[in-house]
Amino acid sequence: MKTLRIGHLPGLAEAELAWQALPGTALPEGHRLEVPVLDIPALQALCAHLRGPGRQALRALPVRVIVEAIDATVQELLDPASEANQTLQHWLPLSTGFSAEMVRLNLNATLRTYRAPQLQRFLAEDLGGADLLDGFAPRVNGGLCRAEGAALVSHVWAGNVPGLPLWSLVSGLLVKAGNLGKVSAGEPVLASVFARTLARHSPVLGQALAVLWWERSDTARARSVWAASEVVLAFGGDAALAELQQQMPAGVRLLAHGHKISFGAVGREALSATRAPRIARLAAQDVVRHEQQGCYSPQVFYVERGGQVPPEEFAERLAAELAQLATRFPRPEPGLAEATQIAQWRSRQEWAGEGVQLMGHPTQAWSVAFHAQPLPLAPGPLHRCVQVVAVDTLDELPTWLEGRRRHLQTAGLAVSPERLQALSLLLAGCGVTRLCALGHMPQPAPGWHNDGRPSLLDLVNLVDLEASAETLAETLSTYEP
Repeated sequence: MKTLRIGHLPGLAEAELAWQALPGTALPEGHRLEVPVLDIPALQALCAHLRGPGRQALRALPVRVIVEAIDATVQELLDPASEANQTLQHWLPLSTGFSAEMVRLNLNATLRTYRAPQLQRFLAEDLGGADLLDGFAPRVNGGLCRAEGAALVSHVWAGNVPGLPLWSLVSGLLVKAGNLGKVSAGEPVLASVFARTLARHSPVLGQALAVLWWERSDTARARSVWAASEVVLAFGGDAALAELQQQMPAGVRLLAHGHKISFGAVGREALSATRAPRIARLAAQDVVRHEQQGCYSPQVFYVERGGQVPPEEFAERLAAELAQLATRFPRPEPGLAEATQIAQWRSRQEWAGEGVQLMGHPTQAWSVAFHAQPLPLAPGPLHRCVQVVAVDTLDELPTWLEGRRRHLQTAGLAVSPERLQALSLLLAGCGVTRLCALGHMPQPAPGWHNDGRPSLLDLVNLVDLEASAETLAETLSTYEP
C-alpha cells in the first residue's frame, strides 16, 4: 500500500496524531491518502502558534530571505531528480484524474511563476517593493508607512485546479502573516508537499504555515479557525461561499473568489489563411489546459466575420486541434453527473435549430458547437465542450456580455495592435478584469490581480506614522535644548 500523508502542522508531532483515510477520493487500488484528525482544542492551539511565535519569527525576517526560501523550494519541486517532484508527479495524476503529461506541463508552468524574479515583480506590483514590509518607508505626502501582515490568514482552497493554493499561500508568506490552509479532497497534494519542502529550506517559514483538512460540514472546527483569523481567503462555488459568509465572525474579512466565466475574442485580422491555423491551435490549448476547470478557462469564442477564414471554418479548425490534443493529453473520465451534463448540453446544441452545428461524436473527448448567430455568454459543461459564436464585429460584445458583469473574468484576445486598447477598454467597462493573449488564458502573469483585486494589499493593514510624530520627536531629542 502506497500511502501519502497530507498536512503540515508545526508544533505537533506527526507520530502522536490520529490519521484517517481522506474521504471522497477515488484512487487506484494500493494507494491511500491520509489526513490528520484534530480536535477543536488542538486546532485552537495550532492557530495560536501560527498567530504568535510562528508569525513573530517570520515577521523578523527580511522579505529578501523569504523570497530566497520560496525560490529554493520551487527549484527543488521543479527538479525531476528530487523526491518532492517525484511525489507530485506520481500523486497528482491519481488525485486529480489529469493525465501525467498534463500534470507535468501545468505543474512546471505554475511553479515557474513563483521563482525569485517573479516574486520580486509581485512585490513591486502591489507594494512598490519590500520596503513597506520590512519597516516604515517614506510617504510622498510626508511621514512614513508600513504594511503589517494579518495575524492569521486562513485559506480555503478548491480542488478543481492543481496549483491554485500556491498563489494565496505565497501571498500570505510574502506579507509575513501566519497562514493556515484547508485543502480540498479534490486536490490535497500540492499544498502539502510544498509546505513540507519549504519547511526544510526554512524552518522559520515552516513554523508560520499549516496545511490540513476537515469536512466541509464540520462547522464547529471551521468556526474555531475563523474566530482566530483576521482574513479568510476562500475559493469555491457561489453557494459554498455564501454558506461560508454566514460563518464569519464580526471583524473577519472574507475575500471570496467564486464562480467566474471567461471567453476568447478573435478579430478578422487573425483569420487570414496563414494566421488562422495558429490562432485555432492557441484557442485549443486554452481549452485543454486545466480541462476548463479554471475560472480563466474559455467556454466561448466570439469570432468576427470578414476574415479570409470564416467563423465556421475557424470552429472546424478548433475541433481538429482538440482532436489532435486529445491523443497527447487524454481527457479525465467525467463522473456520472458530469457525463450527464455533457450529454444534455450536446442535446441542446443538436436541437438548437438552423445555424447551429455540433462537431465531435459523443464518444470523443471534446465537443465544438458553432453558432452562426450571436448569443449571450453562458457557461457550458466544461470538459472540453466549447462554443464558437460568429459576430459581425467584436464591438458588439457588450450586448452579449450583458448581465454577466459579476461573473466575468478573463478575455483571451487575438486582435491587431490598432484595435487592442480600444477593445480592452470596451471589455473592461463590461466587467472583465484580465485581458491576455489567446494561448495564455490559463497562465496568469505573476502577481496578477485575481478578480481585479490586489494580491498583497488585501492581506495587510497599512500603518501610517504621520509627519507630526516625527516633528514632535525632533523636539525631544538629546541634541535639542
